[in-house]
Amino acid sequence: MSALNIGLADNHSYFELFDLTPQFDVDLAKLETNYRSIQSASHPDRFVTASPAEKLRSMQTATLANEAYQTLKNPAKRAQYLLALLGVDAIAETNTSMPAEFLMQQMEWREAVDDAKQAKNIDALNALLIEMHQEAERLQADLTDLIDEKNNLALATDATRKLIFIDKVCADIRKIIEQLDA
Repeated sequence: MSALNIGLADNHSYFELFDLTPQFDVDLAKLETNYRSIQSASHPDRFVTASPAEKLRSMQTATLANEAYQTLKNPAKRAQYLLALLGVDAIAETNTSMPAEFLMQQMEWREAVDDAKQAKNIDALNALLIEMHQEAERLQADLTDLIDEKNNLALATDATRKLIFIDKVCADIRKIIEQLDA
């Protein structure tokens, strides 16, 4: 089961697993605390003398908790997962339209990344990361409003897809910086 599958164990969502309200704006401290608690309770050292079935159950619980934690702590994955719980596949092949303004922004970012990479300009790449993180923060605020307050799933889907794109480009930039630093 991938982290972005609905991932319901015994018909409980990732939010229920961590005793969180199913919404975009989650209590990250509570998520962290409850994750650590589940991981501690299901640690293999606690099941050394347990039956094979109990060992398997603890491993499954630890695996599910890890998948759920990785999904809920990442804003893009959390939005995608929450939309899936609400019946919307944010990255469906039939859901590919993006506003022209954002498509232009994507092209500008990609060109700037390519230019900075060719010039081996780490400062320019770091500046792009800062710009994209600011845009990601704005999108996260929008998602809190669109999902938690307005239940506007169409606009939330657009914002989620933008956030997924930004996450991917930021990961690409970090890889380029690592390569240039080496």
